[in-house]
Amino acid sequence: MTRRRWIADEVSDNRAALNGAHADHLTRVLRASVGQEFDISAGPVVRRGRIVKVADGRVEFALGEEVPAAALANLTVVLAVFKFDRMEWAIEKCTELGASRIIPLVARRTDTHLAAASAKRVERWRRIALQAAEQSRRTTPPEIPHPIKLAQALSLSGGMRVVLAESEEKTRLHQLFASSSEGDVVLAIGPEGGWAEDELRAFHQAGWISASLGERILRAETAAITATALAISLLG
Repeated sequence: MTRRRWIADEVSDNRAALNGAHADHLTRVLRASVGQEFDISAGPVVRRGRIVKVADGRVEFALGEEVPAAALANLTVVLAVFKFDRMEWAIEKCTELGASRIIPLVARRTDTHLAAASAKRVERWRRIALQAAEQSRRTTPPEIPHPIKLAQALSLSGGMRVVLAESEEKTRLHQLFASSSEGDVVLAIGPEGGWAEDELRAFHQAGWISASLGERILRAETAAITATALAISLLG
């Protein structure tokens, strides 16, 4: 039977712990108790963990042998901010699929109210990503920094930097991956309504490549999930 995986809040030598709501979910929802074993992501490795202490807001583990864990692809998803319920769904699914970073971006067509509120949503996005990472048995959640502006996104480093654009008629995303051996990819997905023309020009001038997912016009969250799944499958 596959053991559930938890990403430790604290690690020290051969001990680890979950704290706060993270621990409460394990004890109150899953009824965990002393002696039960789980896989514990403890920094760069995953180890067998046995519960040795349960208290309000805290669960402590004794760590045992290392267990195998799959490596993550080096994929950064730059996600222009859009309606928060849909964006949360995109963050959850991109995490499950294996994105290593998810960077919120305030674009020209991001709703002004969403742009103003986006910085306050980061902690919630990180909690969603943590839960999705544990559910999908990742070793770490994706990095989610505070929202950035376009100028910061343009300077992001990566072996292949791709901006998804509905206006791109020649190059499809799968073609780029099929013809490249790059293992480090940055994908930029626009907001509802797509990128503004001057934003696309700025991407091109900064050396980004345009690609599309096909002729259909997809919602922002659908495009993010589809592009991430395609990138992960082709990057291995």
